[in-house]
Amino acid sequence: MKLIRCSSNGKVFFGVLDEEREIVREIEGGKEISDEELKFSELKILPPCQPSKIVAVGLNYRDHAEEMKLPIPQEPILFIKPSTSIIAHDEEIIYPSISKRVDYEAELGIVIKQRAKNVSEGEAKSYILGYTCFNDVTARDLQKRDGQYTRSKGFDTFAPLGPCIETSIEPGQLIIEAYVNGERKQSGNTKDMVFSVFHLVSFISQVMTLLPGDVIATGTPAGVGSLNIGDIVEVRIEGMKTLRNLVA
Repeated sequence: MKLIRCSSNGKVFFGVLDEEREIVREIEGGKEISDEELKFSELKILPPCQPSKIVAVGLNYRDHAEEMKLPIPQEPILFIKPSTSIIAHDEEIIYPSISKRVDYEAELGIVIKQRAKNVSEGEAKSYILGYTCFNDVTARDLQKRDGQYTRSKGFDTFAPLGPCIETSIEPGQLIIEAYVNGERKQSGNTKDMVFSVFHLVSFISQVMTLLPGDVIATGTPAGVGSLNIGDIVEVRIEGMKTLRNLVA
């Protein structure tokens, strides 16, 4: 099931997307699915969840660690992207004037379903609502200058996610790609993660309490590269609806 958060005529609601027909049916009262069909193209698409925090994972693909000339981590490397960095599908990534190099990073996002603290790896699946496309936009020059990630990855608009939460997909072997202006730039597979989805949920929950709607960005495969103003960047993940944003 593809869950979507959107608005129409000033009303914000959750719905279910029929991707083949490009129609959305509202989830009424949080339970019942309406018979009324709304055209996806006529709705304002919102971020599919409202996380208190985005917990991101660095160097979680071996080939990306190699391209960055960094060692493969022994434990997950964690950093936080602020909730103010979130934008929705088709919203604009704003290129900061203080950066000369802004990169795309296509990632699988985990959306948390319920409060999670000290969860075991075997329990982790039951704490996950579903998965979404995520772009960990990064001011690469500032990252290298600072030696840590907060500024380079925390700008407003640097966390595009959505457009849907896919609730029925298995995360262990998904093709993940980034396209810029229609040209494929990244291609990887979640099977090549250093730390699996369920390991990450468990590990992070030992550090901090995960709340409903929180997002874990699971890292990017090799092939990261720069964006320019006017570019259209897409994150495509197997079985999920494409996330698309313009750089402005």
